[in-house]
Amino acid sequence: MPLHPDTVAVTSGRPPRTPGAPLNAPPLPASTYHAGGDVIYGRDGNAGWQAFEDALGALEDGHAVAFASGIAAAAAIFDELAPGAVVVAPRTPYYGVITLLREHHANGRLELREVEPLTAAALHDAAAGAALVWAETPTNPMLDIVDIQAVAAVARGHGALLAVDNTFATPLLQSPLRLGADMAVHSVTKYVGGHSDLLMGAVAAADPSWADRLRVRRSRGGATPGALEAFLALRGLRSLPVRLERSQTSAAELARRLAAHPAVARVRFPGDPAHPDRDLIRRQMRGGGAMISFETHGSGSDADAVCARCELIVHATSLGGVESSMERRAMHAPEQEAGTPPTLIRLSVGLEHVEDLWRDLDRALGAIPG
Repeated sequence: MPLHPDTVAVTSGRPPRTPGAPLNAPPLPASTYHAGGDVIYGRDGNAGWQAFEDALGALEDGHAVAFASGIAAAAAIFDELAPGAVVVAPRTPYYGVITLLREHHANGRLELREVEPLTAAALHDAAAGAALVWAETPTNPMLDIVDIQAVAAVARGHGALLAVDNTFATPLLQSPLRLGADMAVHSVTKYVGGHSDLLMGAVAAADPSWADRLRVRRSRGGATPGALEAFLALRGLRSLPVRLERSQTSAAELARRLAAHPAVARVRFPGDPAHPDRDLIRRQMRGGGAMISFETHGSGSDADAVCARCELIVHATSLGGVESSMERRAMHAPEQEAGTPPTLIRLSVGLEHVEDLWRDLDRALGAIPG
């Protein structure tokens, strides 16, 4: 009997139910193994990694491979491409990814073609001869939506692979592999881990041979996660359904109130019933998520003041934790170069009570001159 994803998050990646065995896969801090087994050295494998990979793979309907970070996961995919291979990517994905691709382009390792926005129409010409199309949806930090199914069809028609960064949606709200993507990429540091206490990434591949290639690449490149990180990531995955449900509900209410606030110029939220891509969102996602990006009136300094004045919401660069966090993204030079609006604040909604969050935001927005 097929299980609901919420149940899969709780039940997958468990040890066999044998008498006296632990209920959870315990962390295995080991670098060296006795000869004669499947694993001979710590870079080759770890039972804790495998438990996490089993769980994430079950949620993504693929074969998961864990990495030391999200950018390490992306780098492993790029490193598996042949020298000179063409990669098509949006001009404004997560800046760590586009920076890495531009470096590869500059040194001749890969050929990068940037398109904006990443649509099926834009890909018809751009993907000719490409080996990989890189997509991100919802995008960071603009929260734009890419039609995965349409983009996948064009990529496949050109013989290109499609990798989708699924970090913001998580496997609970979006299933790229079911929509035709070849790989779903995660910064496990964010929602999957969920407690701001680990650094980790993962790729879920539809083709098991690609997962095998990435495992070899992980071992050769040394981009292996720690035993404790894998244990914490799997523990975080167990509670992802309830965390995401609470955060998403609060985000919808905060987005509604922010849109009506006189200090706010624009709100970007995939769960907005009036979102211009609402039909695509309903077809592709199972909820709007818990990320909000909003632009304030005034200057970048005024938006900085809002972040500084919040006492409950944490002023920090990451996201997806149990605590709400926010940041003016254009404070980072790559975001400025990408055209991120100077007053755009990215808000990750956590598990605090929504009324407490709103009081904190409303008071902080008082820093914007009327």
